[in-house]
Amino acid sequence: MSTFTAINLIARPQGGPVGPELFEVVQKPMPIVADGQFLVKQSHMSLDPAMFGWMSPDTESYIPPVELGEVMRSSGIGEVVESKHLDFSVGDRVMGMMGWQEYFLSNGPGLNKVTAPLPDEAILSVFALPGLTATQGLFNVGKPKKGETIVVSGAAGSVGSIVGQLAKADGLTVIGVVGSDEKAEWIVNELGFDGAINYKTDDIEAKLVELTPKGVDIYFENTGGPIQHHVFARMNAHGRIVVCGMIADYAKAVPDLGPNWIQVIKKRLTIQGFTMPDHFGDVPALLQKLTPYVMNGQIKHRAHVLEGLESAMTGLNLFFTGANKGKLIVKI
Repeated sequence: MSTFTAINLIARPQGGPVGPELFEVVQKPMPIVADGQFLVKQSHMSLDPAMFGWMSPDTESYIPPVELGEVMRSSGIGEVVESKHLDFSVGDRVMGMMGWQEYFLSNGPGLNKVTAPLPDEAILSVFALPGLTATQGLFNVGKPKKGETIVVSGAAGSVGSIVGQLAKADGLTVIGVVGSDEKAEWIVNELGFDGAINYKTDDIEAKLVELTPKGVDIYFENTGGPIQHHVFARMNAHGRIVVCGMIADYAKAVPDLGPNWIQVIKKRLTIQGFTMPDHFGDVPALLQKLTPYVMNGQIKHRAHVLEGLESAMTGLNLFFTGANKGKLIVKI
């Protein structure tokens, strides 16, 4: 094989659906592996809401945008197929940022070996960005305590579902906000959440009062939208709001207004946003924290797998419609 397929970003989103017009499918020459390098054949790559920010022209965000004409950014998992690197051997499984492409040439930094005896889809669903994000956000930002109540928006998503299960394992009352009855049944009956709110059909305020009689101590925010105001009003004194994502606003030219800050003073609330690039150096510690929950069978997952590299160009829109069920992954 003399070439491989990659997908470059060639235009910025203008709001609304993401489509092939933003991308260019290209053939690139197979790289020559030099001393200190190794070549990875990527098998699966992750689609994440953070990609909408990476495609934007915002140079003041937590990570520089993808340059136009460059391979679209993403994390993935694959196998080393050629190596001239002392620490990586042919056959090693590795995970990290490799982009929308079939092959990735690396000299090591940013890629981690995968040793857990789990399929690639499970690794991306649990031990990659979703699990790391959930672990960092819940434990290091949310600081949960047994007996507290947590509300998780986007609770059937890749991050939210893990947050809820970790919190439940540590003795919290866990309420999830989702967009369909099927997802509500899944997080309650399969994942063990204590209750669910369908923001599309339920009376959000009434349902929150019913499910959180003692108020809310932690709100793990993945979506934004109307639910944010209702949960904000239910926060207890010294509550913590963990701001992980705002998918409801990513495609809007003007984001929705947030809640009034008077409540922050009255309830002495802590509100903190976080992003994983700040914590990539903490990955070994985060994996050490997460792994026992997984190995004890306390973390379940499901993956929504799209077939073929080019499916990524339209697959991102599933985040807006909520049609994805579980971690969104592209099988290359």
